[in-house]
Amino acid sequence: MTIRTAIVGYGNLGRGVESSILRQPDMELVGIFSRRAELDTDTPVYPVSDINSYKDEIDVLFLCLGSATDIPEQATAFAASFTTVDTYDTHSKIPAHYGAMDDAAVSGDNVAVVATGWDPGLFSFNRTLAASLFPQSQQNTFWGTGVSQGHSDALRRIDGVTRAVQYTIPREDAVNAARDGAGGDVTGHNAHLRQCWVVADESEHDRIREEIVTMPDYFAGYDVEVHFISEEEFTRDHQGLPHGGRVITTGELGGTNATVEFSLTLGSNPHFTAAVQVAYGRAAYRLKESGLSGAFSVLEIPPYLLAPESLDELLARDV
Repeated sequence: MTIRTAIVGYGNLGRGVESSILRQPDMELVGIFSRRAELDTDTPVYPVSDINSYKDEIDVLFLCLGSATDIPEQATAFAASFTTVDTYDTHSKIPAHYGAMDDAAVSGDNVAVVATGWDPGLFSFNRTLAASLFPQSQQNTFWGTGVSQGHSDALRRIDGVTRAVQYTIPREDAVNAARDGAGGDVTGHNAHLRQCWVVADESEHDRIREEIVTMPDYFAGYDVEVHFISEEEFTRDHQGLPHGGRVITTGELGGTNATVEFSLTLGSNPHFTAAVQVAYGRAAYRLKESGLSGAFSVLEIPPYLLAPESLDELLARDV
């Protein structure tokens, strides 16, 4: 079995997905679809406007598009024609995205796996698993320290911004409170600092700062720092894409306390996000081959469908 795959979009995530696919034992990469005619890659590049001509050649299409506008505007059209996997990460809008992708995928008899990656994605799964172990639990999620791709993309889409990056930084006092089971007052908003580094013309600074700190779903309600720097400083100090985070769940069991902690430390956020997306591409293919259609979240997909090994091999190894 060889899963024929393709990519839409070729930013940091798209390059990560390409790298991951080329290392898979059961996948081949048919091509990359882009609005740009030339990309720095050895993979065949095709105009995204021609993508429907390749419907019979692609088993799984990876949507490596931004969550701010590209996914909401484009993903349903792709899901109507292809089995897709995306990394949509606007948490508050995932239910609506799931519903729209379900309608589109069902209309084309396809599968659409939505909101993969690590949060949402692996963290979503861990939150559900850990909370289910306790009759009552306290659960807290922390992101960082690292670069948020979605928030950085949202910054770059502001008119007048030349370059930008956003670092999410967890507060250590909040992390310690969560580990002690005292995280009831800790929220995603008060547990993190969102630090923005932006290149823009000085005359635009006040307007851009106001747009950032009031941006719904991304910055409004958070403790936000906005730093305007030169192009040279940005190139020197802000080229890496590290990230990480943790989910901490505490509760009482039989008169004793227990803590479940799931953590990630990532040298490259897009490459890890891509690895998760590609694994769920394998699951999407298997779901489609089993006769299913519609949208699926990571919570609905059995973990064994992610692995290149068969279920029998996994049982022999792990059970």
